[in-house]
Amino acid sequence: VFLHMGREECHFINGTEQVRFFEKLIYNREQQAHFDSDVGVFVGDTPFGEIQARYWNSQQEWLEYKRSMVDRYCRHNYEGFTPFSVERRVPPSVSISLVPSSSQPGPGRLLCSVMDFYPAPVQVRWFQDGQELPEHVVATDVVPNGDWSCQVLVLLEIPPRRGVTYSCQVEHVSLEHPLSRHWEMPPDTVRSKILVGVGGFVLGLVFLVLGLGFYLREKSS
Repeated sequence: VFLHMGREECHFINGTEQVRFFEKLIYNREQQAHFDSDVGVFVGDTPFGEIQARYWNSQQEWLEYKRSMVDRYCRHNYEGFTPFSVERRVPPSVSISLVPSSSQPGPGRLLCSVMDFYPAPVQVRWFQDGQELPEHVVATDVVPNGDWSCQVLVLLEIPPRRGVTYSCQVEHVSLEHPLSRHWEMPPDTVRSKILVGVGGFVLGLVFLVLGLGFYLREKSS
């Protein structure tokens, strides 16, 4: 089986101010020759590729066609695809959840989920009562979802404490201002039930004492 493949690339600097067209000609996984619009001619990368390059460079009409690819191919496609790629802006959705930790003691760990944003560059930071926590933070790579959106998960490794406010702050090109989500340890349900039970017992005891005192007073009179 013989495989012949061509690969075309467009390189942009500052939009379309500087554009470079680059084509690679590959035969059986080995690059034989290439065309660089900055050079303006084909260049051989192997002995056989040098023969091909000399032939293509002798075809003036074909050479001019390749040189024109900077405008007719690169700049043209840039203008068509820019609204869907370079200029595309999708703000992230951010949420904080408490996830169990099997390896470390405590109530769990806080996970900040930053979902469905584009483009990929994003900055996620954790804060504790307004103070940034640069350490004890573990993040996944930014993962593409396959639908022109991305996601990233950022875990705070220290266990959360009661009475402390934790914040996950996200900065992204789609946002005018950083987006923050806040989290506090919810009340201890068991402890609340105990306190309610104790309070009810004390209140009942007060009414019992008052009732008993009233009964004894009535009886003595």
